[in-house]
Amino acid sequence: MTKAFVFPGQGSQFPGMCKDLYDAHVEAREMCQAANRLLGFSLTDVMFEGTAEDLKQTKVTQPVVFLHSVVAQRLMTIETPHMVAGHSLGEFSALVACGALRFEDALLLVSARAQAMQAACEANPGTMAAVLGLPDEQVDAICQEQKDGVVVAANFNCPGQVVISGEIDAVEAACVALKEAGARRALRLPVGGAFHSPLMAPAAEELKAAILKTEFRKPFCPIYQNVSAKAETEPKIIRENLLKQLTAPVRWTQSVQNMIADGATEFYEFGPGDVLKGLIRKINPNVQVG
Repeated sequence: MTKAFVFPGQGSQFPGMCKDLYDAHVEAREMCQAANRLLGFSLTDVMFEGTAEDLKQTKVTQPVVFLHSVVAQRLMTIETPHMVAGHSLGEFSALVACGALRFEDALLLVSARAQAMQAACEANPGTMAAVLGLPDEQVDAICQEQKDGVVVAANFNCPGQVVISGEIDAVEAACVALKEAGARRALRLPVGGAFHSPLMAPAAEELKAAILKTEFRKPFCPIYQNVSAKAETEPKIIRENLLKQLTAPVRWTQSVQNMIADGATEFYEFGPGDVLKGLIRKINPNVQVG
């Protein structure tokens, strides 16, 4: 059986996350305490005792999801993966799981990413909206037709579920056009910015220096990256795709389809929540999801 490990992105956090693992496993405590030292503040205090609102702070949201995901994967008893993938932020967890990044290096990159994205959101206000019931190509085409500003298809999550992203007026205009085209729903999401759109260009530029000075190693199995949706094993290409990720769409549907075409029969999600399990079942109900 060919095993694929997948890792969720921002939005899957919840109060008390990872505490059960922390309390039960020495390795989990060591990793969490190392994260506290690296970031210079107590990430675990926010994870274990913070409210949902506390967990929305940019400087903690992405690190806590990353940390929970990596800890959960380290503690599992299943064999090592044959392939990995992560949704947006989850790509950093996947890079650790396949050996391309050290845990410490990835955590520092995630923290830098969060800070850069927050600054970009403040400089270029934007939003996102979920669109249900239309083909990917139609959503993409309708976004391209909009004249009120920047709006793009940002997340191809599963057939019939696409998230669009961009300037507020442009996203609202696109929602109207998408409903007129037959979308069951086109609803703005409670997010603080236009992720995976051209509005994130300043964040990508800011993150570039950190990524370029980080060591990327050859992974022991392929990673299916958001930008290409293809199996990647060359550190140079992995690094380049990670640089593009903030402004490019998350091709999750295509990634999962390609993983299955390349032999994946079992998918295991590691991290808070189980959103990816549901998406994978919608993409292909015939594969095993655990």
